[in-house]
Amino acid sequence: MMIFETHAHYDDEGFDEDRDLLLMSMQENKIGYVINVGASLESTRRSIELAEKYPFVYASAGVHPSETAELNENNFEWLRKQCVHRKVVAIGEIGLDYYWEEPAHEIQKLWFSRQLDLAKAIRKPIIIHSRDAAKDTYDIMSAHGAKETGGVIHCFSYSAEMALEYVKMGFYIGVGGVVTFKNGRKLKEVVEAVPIEWILLETDSPYLAPEPNRGMRNSSLNLPYIAERIAEIKGMTYDEVISVTTENAKRMYQIEC
Repeated sequence: MMIFETHAHYDDEGFDEDRDLLLMSMQENKIGYVINVGASLESTRRSIELAEKYPFVYASAGVHPSETAELNENNFEWLRKQCVHRKVVAIGEIGLDYYWEEPAHEIQKLWFSRQLDLAKAIRKPIIIHSRDAAKDTYDIMSAHGAKETGGVIHCFSYSAEMALEYVKMGFYIGVGGVVTFKNGRKLKEVVEAVPIEWILLETDSPYLAPEPNRGMRNSSLNLPYIAERIAEIKGMTYDEVISVTTENAKRMYQIEC
């Protein structure tokens, strides 16, 4: 049974020494699909290159809130053109990140709104990054009709109640390595509350490796640890978790094979 990795960054410099070797090992390790997520203009370009090279890799195109200062009308037009590439399956990761002071919140909000409108125009789902910005994220998504495209709240870090509000909006909840942490109680509560039909597996590689590899470089090969923890919380078998989350991801990203 093949696992669907819905959020990784294999274009990251952390993979420069063994990127091809690692990606070529995915299929034999039952990782059947990988979404390589754009987080800047440059990483969007590299994500598309990886998707063109590997049949099982797909890309998303978008600019992370922390990188939005690089956007202007000219390069936003370039981004728009990348979004219609045959292997670009989502717009993201986009959103708001108030953990850092920069870029200014108004800049983040502007380009979040513009990218939401772009996703709606080309009818592709959205990958949302939201950190310390729960209300503004939800309000802007509501105002810009995000319900029309759907998508996933990546690396979900808010309450179970908030998760269920996003599910009502048609968004999946991305669950990664934090669910295995001893201090990951809040995410465990989210997994308990959200139906398995609305959960996606992700690693955010090379970040947030699950136990027992916490602190090390993460990769999609760690997805079984996340699936096992979800299975324990939900009272399901490991195979059931893999089967349902893979179908969830294929449905969201409109991947039929």
